[in-house]
Amino acid sequence: MEYILIIISAVFVNNILLSQFLGICPFLGVSKKVSTAVGMSAAVAFVMGMATCVTYLLQNYLLVPLEIEFLQTVSFILVIASLVQMVEIILKKISPSLYQALGIFLPLITTNCAVLGVALMVVQKQFSFGGAAHMLNLGQSVVFAVASAIGFGLAITLFAGIREQLELSKVPKVFKGVPIALIVAGIMAMAFMGFSGIV
Repeated sequence: MEYILIIISAVFVNNILLSQFLGICPFLGVSKKVSTAVGMSAAVAFVMGMATCVTYLLQNYLLVPLEIEFLQTVSFILVIASLVQMVEIILKKISPSLYQALGIFLPLITTNCAVLGVALMVVQKQFSFGGAAHMLNLGQSVVFAVASAIGFGLAITLFAGIREQLELSKVPKVFKGVPIALIVAGIMAMAFMGFSGIV
């Protein structure tokens, strides 16, 4: 039951993009086409899941025992950067078209605050569900990270679909482009607020 609560909370209630406002750069930059948004979501999901697993182990079995927790942020960024390089190499070989479509935003996963934010939330025990803060074990941490990535993917894909539809719609000239995108993002965030209180 705890795992179900973690998934529902991470995907809907505490959505990393629409409730916590982490990872806004790719949310606005890569959401012009659904295909690109789905590819970015998959890349972020892989990096977020792997990074959380590695950083959890790094924190609990190296940084804490050696009492060098002050290196937490630097070491986490190094782990994330290494994983992004791995994803970049894999995408270049498997799907060159997706690699080209993601362009500059793929290396920007390294500095995507959503990935670092989830890794930090897990080790700093700042995740709460059921009205109380909980200390997560490795399994729960990975489930939380993957669920957060699914929430990220859901938000960015829905947003991309709406933006594609807006390209075909008659939007007043003053609202074309980024202004209407920001209005839609705000409405989506309010819609996701409707899930608060479920968990």
